[in-house]
Amino acid sequence: MTTSLISPAVSLVLRVSILLIPLLLSVAAHAEASAVTPLSPIAIGAVESGDQRTGQQAIWHDVSGTADLADARQALADGGFQPLPGAGSTGLQKGSYWSYFALENPTEKSVPLNLEYVDHQLIRLQAFARRPASGPHAEGGFEPIAELVMGDAFSQRPIFHNRFVVPVNLAPGETVEFLVRFDSEEAGFVFPSMRIWSPQKLSQSHTGETAIVAFLFGGIALISLFSLIVGMTTGESSFFAYFVYGLSKIVAWATILGFTHQYVLRDGFHWSYMSAAGAVSILCGVIFDRLFLQTRKYTPRLDYILILMMINATVLLVSALLQVKAVALISITLALLLYPASTVIALVRWRQGSSEAAVFAVGWTLLLMGLFYQALRDLGLVEHNLVNYYLPPLSSFIEMVTIMAAMGLKLRRVRLQGLESERQYRRHLEESKVKLEGQVRARTEELEKAKLQAEMEARTDPLTGVRNRRSFLAEADLCIKRAERKGEPISLLMFDIDHFKSINDNHGHGVGDEALRLFSQTIQTKIRETDVFGRLGGEEFALLLTETKPDSLHTAERLRDNIASVRLSCVDGFIQFTSSIGVAHGAPGDPVEKLLRQADRALYCAKERGRNIVVEYHPEQEPHGAAVSAQARIELVDELESESTLAAPSPEPA
Repeated sequence: MTTSLISPAVSLVLRVSILLIPLLLSVAAHAEASAVTPLSPIAIGAVESGDQRTGQQAIWHDVSGTADLADARQALADGGFQPLPGAGSTGLQKGSYWSYFALENPTEKSVPLNLEYVDHQLIRLQAFARRPASGPHAEGGFEPIAELVMGDAFSQRPIFHNRFVVPVNLAPGETVEFLVRFDSEEAGFVFPSMRIWSPQKLSQSHTGETAIVAFLFGGIALISLFSLIVGMTTGESSFFAYFVYGLSKIVAWATILGFTHQYVLRDGFHWSYMSAAGAVSILCGVIFDRLFLQTRKYTPRLDYILILMMINATVLLVSALLQVKAVALISITLALLLYPASTVIALVRWRQGSSEAAVFAVGWTLLLMGLFYQALRDLGLVEHNLVNYYLPPLSSFIEMVTIMAAMGLKLRRVRLQGLESERQYRRHLEESKVKLEGQVRARTEELEKAKLQAEMEARTDPLTGVRNRRSFLAEADLCIKRAERKGEPISLLMFDIDHFKSINDNHGHGVGDEALRLFSQTIQTKIRETDVFGRLGGEEFALLLTETKPDSLHTAERLRDNIASVRLSCVDGFIQFTSSIGVAHGAPGDPVEKLLRQADRALYCAKERGRNIVVEYHPEQEPHGAAVSAQARIELVDELESESTLAAPSPEPA
């Protein structure tokens, strides 16, 4: 019996102690607050650029969230307003917060101001003002000046802005006191502070912010569209998932930052839309992670973490749609805690040999850094400003760009793997053909090689490696037709090595052959790929150019100088040789045979003039008389008929 009485007594004492300790601490705090000097008003100027903010030296936490203006005024009178600890955030707390501050206009003119709430995630904001002329009426002189609610139509807001803005006006020399209620309903993060702007400066800042956000969203949209195009081209599912993921990011950040309410859902907006958009973005991101990293195939155990993240994102989506805020807050917190798992999995895949996974890890880590910094800001460990306010969407944009680079690496790897698979397939097919066909396949390869060799010999001069006469005539004819269609000029250069017979007679045919090869190499290294060069026979060569007359003559002189500078090593030391060049210019419709005849006539004139010169064809160089013309035609026919053999003609006397 005694024991049964002692136990309730001890319990009662403990309960009383628990209740008295906060009461004593509260009394001590009130006593300390009553000794604190009243807050000094914030002096404002004629132009405010948002640098000044309403202080957080007088903040009252209404845990119940039901206090009205009279309760707040009583708390102010009782010293219940205390400085807010931390760097500006209340942390995740229930109830509402009240802020007290005063603004002073020391100027001689009336100053209009816009008081902008520093963050976007606020359900309700109520503002009350007490002016010197208010008197004791209206709840101790405080009169309501604004009530902004997230769920109200956007058109009801006094200022066109994605965040809550309260317009006020201070008369010359006037000091106005304010009580502002910040309500997140149930639980949430609150930043009980407001930036002080001149209306024009706020409008300029809002325009700049909107432009930056539009740039980020536009970049993400372009990346997503590119991913869709690549996905349609390659059929790779991860590119389609990345496309959907990018669009979900745009929707999520536009909704979270308030732009969806400002421009799209202007009526009936609700906080659950932000949570729902975030849930969809997380779900799409995790699905993309699974497809890109191929966790189901390569890291099956770690894949369960991503599945858990997908389930948690689904719970967040359902709780948002059902407007269960407590569950939504727990789900979003769990999602942020699980986010680093993707980086860990990417590093594991990198260790397994996936180079694109390393780039993915960098991009995902950048996103985590932005979200982590946001968490520090929400917890009150980092001061809230416009830079870190937009840091999460900026890091999200950088993540998209970085992962797009990883997608490019993956696409390259998949392409190389496809090529390698194709090569392996072909190799296996060839091996099978070898086993099945045996000697038949070997004989076929020999015939194919012989055919290729015959075709090569039919087109190429065996000594110099350049085109033979038949190949030159065929290619030159095609080149002339192309030039005629394009309206380009045509010139033909005919070369003849001077005194080539003496080189053969004095140094042997081996040195003569080497001279021909060296001559051909010199010409080939100094002309363009589009130029047609070939050996006509003996020491005669031809070059077809698509150049004007002055340019072709310049090219001929340049080649003549290059040939003259060639030195050929032989038993007796070094020998040098020169070349005479005849140049003919084609007119529309001229066949290659006509150009060859004219260039040959110019070459003949060059030899008559002493060799080692360039001579341009002129009609007066043609010999007169029917007999001579007939003889020229006979020589041309003989030259064309000589093409029936593959062997090069023997050198002719120089």
